[in-house]
Amino acid sequence: MGKIIGICISEKRGTEKENMGQGEFIENFGIKGDAHAGDWHRQVSLLSYDKILAFKERGAIVNDGAFGENVIVQGIDFKTLPVGTKLKCKNIVLEVTQIGKECHSHCQIYKKMGECIMPKEGVFARVIFGGKMKIGDEMEVELAL
Repeated sequence: MGKIIGICISEKRGTEKENMGQGEFIENFGIKGDAHAGDWHRQVSLLSYDKILAFKERGAIVNDGAFGENVIVQGIDFKTLPVGTKLKCKNIVLEVTQIGKECHSHCQIYKKMGECIMPKEGVFARVIFGGKMKIGDEMEVELAL
């Protein structure tokens, strides 16, 4: 079980996301107001708070949303979950569709630190059932069969 630490969105692609503290997840779309929402397999991105903390301990100065992540969760190691895993938060159901992503043009974090954790540690999901999520909510993992 994990705990929601941040819910981040940005109005334009290629910009750092901002922690809004809550979000409305729309079925088959993503988070209301986020530039990456739409009818595709990467509607929502998730990153482990624990991985962000470890990266900060190496000297990185990053804010919530700096990696382009939508949802920051403490207590879940997302990269260990297989595609098809369901993530549940209250009535919201997300389905993991992709683990990591290729970093085509290195971000500012990569340029400063020599690496970025989103390509290895982040996961992407689509919204199966929508609803409202806020900081402090709990997230459960239901592994794909």
